[in-house]
Amino acid sequence: MGLHAIAPGTLRFTTAGSVDDGKSTLIGRLLLDAKGLLEDQLAAVARTTSRRGGAGLDLSLFTDGLTIEREQGITVDVAYRYFATPRRRFIIADTPGHEQYTRNMVTGASTADLTVILIDAARGVQPQTRRHAAVAALLAIPRIVFAVNKMDQVGFDRAVFETIAADVAEISHSLALPHVSIIPVSALEGDMVVERGRHLGWYEGPTLLDVLEGAPAGQPASQLRFPVQLVSRARFGDRLEHRGYLGRIESGTLRAGDTVVSWPGGHEARVVDIVTVDGTLAVAGAGRSVTVVLDRQVDIARGDVLTHAHDAPQVLRRFGARLVWLDREPLVIGARYWLKHGTQTIRATVESLQSRLDLATLQPDAAATSLAFNDIGTERIAGGRAIAADPYPVNRATGSFILIDEVSNHTVAAGMIDG
Repeated sequence: MGLHAIAPGTLRFTTAGSVDDGKSTLIGRLLLDAKGLLEDQLAAVARTTSRRGGAGLDLSLFTDGLTIEREQGITVDVAYRYFATPRRRFIIADTPGHEQYTRNMVTGASTADLTVILIDAARGVQPQTRRHAAVAALLAIPRIVFAVNKMDQVGFDRAVFETIAADVAEISHSLALPHVSIIPVSALEGDMVVERGRHLGWYEGPTLLDVLEGAPAGQPASQLRFPVQLVSRARFGDRLEHRGYLGRIESGTLRAGDTVVSWPGGHEARVVDIVTVDGTLAVAGAGRSVTVVLDRQVDIARGDVLTHAHDAPQVLRRFGARLVWLDREPLVIGARYWLKHGTQTIRATVESLQSRLDLATLQPDAAATSLAFNDIGTERIAGGRAIAADPYPVNRATGSFILIDEVSNHTVAAGMIDG
């Protein structure tokens, strides 16, 4: 695919980086120069900028929509924005840079096709830059763009950019990041965001928008995965008091007449009807919430997963996983947590910690005995009962889970199953 080739489909991407790297300003510039803003939005931001004593437009205000963010000048939540160019539609998740909001970055990036990690040209690579790159690798985001922002603050110096690019290359190699782009930009001046500008003539690569318009949109997994959310006895068409299995198709396609298997039990049946609020369907695809009616009564409960027989998931009681630890209290090996996977919640124990990622070296530390706030590690987990799952790179929906503290009910970790 050429640098300016246009890929079909809506692209979901996220931004991340350290505090004050200019994420909100970059998105504001992208929206402004790509003509993704309405007149009333421009007028509102102009008024707010003027009240603060500024001139023109404070571009960061286009994304810092929360009151607390506007008052403090920071981003504390995931701000979703939608825009389109004549060539493509986009969904942006602007995530916070503060270390304590790493969980928000995990949330925003969990469905992304691409992530833009900003680096302040005057400060270079920061620990949070490494953490966000590691999280992007953990979440198997297929494309990473490192945007070296604020080039205007270093005089658009090519040597500064090349030094940072060398550091980024080391990070990319250590984390085995796929499809990495490194772009010098000035969100404030507009260089290399949408337009090439006039200050970075020595850079011959694509602009940020070129990369965004050319990046492939993620394709959902092809295998059928239907986690059952509710089992209901009701009337479906001519069938009186028949069981229906309600849920959302997370991936793949389901057709009336298909033979499906419920996991972890392994019970087989044939699909008689696919029912929605709009009537009966002959076929339903990923993202559709439906009620599935089978040709016979089988032992299926909430949390079970319906699949085609030839695309069976793994049935796991013990498995390897990678965790991002999100709680102020450290991981306790051997302690019990609630594990929420798909539509079910089970008891689970972290049996062992195999390694913790050292953010300074980006190498695994096998001597680690626990995970602290925002640490990333590899573990072995034992569930109270078996789950039907896939490795995370194969299927994000059935390969991810969260751990919940039994006492506080706080989410303490986000996990990705290795198998």
